[in-house]
Amino acid sequence: MAGQKLSRRKIAAHVADEILAGKNVFDQLAAYLIEEKRVREAELIVRDIEQALADRGGLVVADLDSAQPLDSDSKDAVADYLVKKINADRIVWRENVDPSLLGGVRVSAAGRELDSTLRRRLNLLKASKI
Repeated sequence: MAGQKLSRRKIAAHVADEILAGKNVFDQLAAYLIEEKRVREAELIVRDIEQALADRGGLVVADLDSAQPLDSDSKDAVADYLVKKINADRIVWRENVDPSLLGGVRVSAAGRELDSTLRRRLNLLKASKI
């Protein structure tokens, strides 16, 4: 990849193909971004890679927010639901514990959001009484 000016989508496609082939290309990607002075694009490239993984291999990277860390059974149950809902083959979690949610989970994946947090329910209840 070094020495060539590539679009973000071409970079993402290459990295996704390599990941699906079982290769670790993250050091190579980081070196390319530094060498080409494109580090500021890293977050956008990560999003493009995630989209390419979903498109090519059915691998979806999802954000999972909860008030407390979830056990593996709970994560598996949410993953099973999400796999069916967005037609994915596999889910990889990017977890975040946010005590302000009070309880429940919020999942963001593939441009969709499932919010079943206690905070959201309380806000809906409060809004309905106004």
